[in-house]
Amino acid sequence: MPREAEPSLNERQFILQALQENLRLDGREFDQYRPLELTFGDQYGVADVTLGKTRVLAKASAEVTVPYVDRPLDGIFNIATELSPMASPAFEVGRPTETEVLISRLLEKTVRRSGALDTESLCLVAGQKVWSVRVDVHVLSHDGNLIDAACFAVVSALRHFRKPDTSMESGILTVYTPAEREPVALSWLHSPFCVTWSYFGDEGEIALLDATWREEQVRAGSCTISLNRHGEICQIAKLGGTPVEAVTLLQCTNTALTKVQEFSAFLDRKLAEDIKRRDKGGLMAELSAENDR
Repeated sequence: MPREAEPSLNERQFILQALQENLRLDGREFDQYRPLELTFGDQYGVADVTLGKTRVLAKASAEVTVPYVDRPLDGIFNIATELSPMASPAFEVGRPTETEVLISRLLEKTVRRSGALDTESLCLVAGQKVWSVRVDVHVLSHDGNLIDAACFAVVSALRHFRKPDTSMESGILTVYTPAEREPVALSWLHSPFCVTWSYFGDEGEIALLDATWREEQVRAGSCTISLNRHGEICQIAKLGGTPVEAVTLLQCTNTALTKVQEFSAFLDRKLAEDIKRRDKGGLMAELSAENDR
């Protein structure tokens, strides 16, 4: 199995020495993210997220299926991640790495188990037919902090997605095409985002936000905090590494809340821009034309 190219001893010492002097290789502050960009596709539910040189594509889809026996009133929601060799030579097709498993579990806890998507609203016929919503996450370029970028892509894709409208008459379910009826948005309850801190030093005294791939190679530990803009924590994942003081963790959580509120406002603005872009020549344009006349 291919291994990631580890930094040399000189590179490691250079990065750590720079951090001790309050410097990062790219000139950012310790609590500053790289430039975040979000692009929606022409099709509903496609979100392309770029965080620095890290790029993640998420695509949401839905189909009618049979519900689980133990949850006859709930729809089905799944997240599938794919890390291809295109993103990094360390990834192989069909052989999940530790990174891929970690991303899958964190996305599962953050988005699915936190109840962000109302699965009861996906039920069409109790015990017989429900919507199965699936989000496929494709990592196109890996330059560190995949978890935050992937989580932002998943939430963006789900909030942008529209499922076909349906109707029930005389026990017969009808699924309409977009040409027949306007697709409807998912029932979304809250927007959780991941914020990952990287710790450096023997006692983890240096904390960085949005570490690059080089910085991740030399860090002593990491902690991923998932929360929404209201400050409700969905999960905290501190998987091994150097221990972190409780006070440091509280400070990181407070900073994470500020970043999540910025993410939420950024996503709301991008969604509003996309709605305005799609509505050119639509109902709003028709109404404004009538007003002009």
